[in-house]
Amino acid sequence: MLFMLIVKASKNSEAGNLPSPELMEAMTKYNEELVKAGVRVMAKGLHPSSNGIRISYLRPGEEPVVTEGPFTETKDLIAGFILIEVKSREEAIEWAMKMPDPQGYGEGQIELRQVY
Repeated sequence: MLFMLIVKASKNSEAGNLPSPELMEAMTKYNEELVKAGVRVMAKGLHPSSNGIRISYLRPGEEPVVTEGPFTETKDLIAGFILIEVKSREEAIEWAMKMPDPQGYGEGQIELRQVY
């Protein structure tokens, strides 16, 4: 079963603030554990939304509207993701629970979603 651990954006990630060296080390260790267990498929961080573009389909049949970032609602944004291949939903939850606070400022939030 394929799952995505979605790291939600925060004010700090949107400002381009890098995590502390301690958090970088903890995340590296976590990713190494995923690789060693043979469950990590891919892991990537994303640039802040100030470098992004949003394409919105507001009405059927009409041209989409293109909006350049930054986008103001950080609760709707993603800072990065990890794809894992595991045997069960329970195993995916176990791995998600092992991830350090991805923001390191008490702002971290991870969303776990199964991939079709």
